[in-house]
Amino acid sequence: MNWFSALVVWLIIWWLTLFIILPIGIRGQAEENDIVEGSEPGAPHTLDIKKKFKQTTIIASILWVLTCALILSGWVSWDAFGNYINR
Repeated sequence: MNWFSALVVWLIIWWLTLFIILPIGIRGQAEENDIVEGSEPGAPHTLDIKKKFKQTTIIASILWVLTCALILSGWVSWDAFGNYINR
């Protein structure tokens, strides 16, 4: 795996992890009884996006290391997928 492939794998894992992490722990304005006029009651009351990005980066990096280890160890390879598709 070259550096560009490793970067692409990390970015895909990072985005998937971000979308999993974003809704965790978020409370809506209606749940907090603090609805801002003109906004959706289900909109987040507070959103600490820096904290979400840090959590995402840490989790995605761990998953990326595990994914790269599987690929580099030979347990997972593109050749296996090619043989499966060509059947």
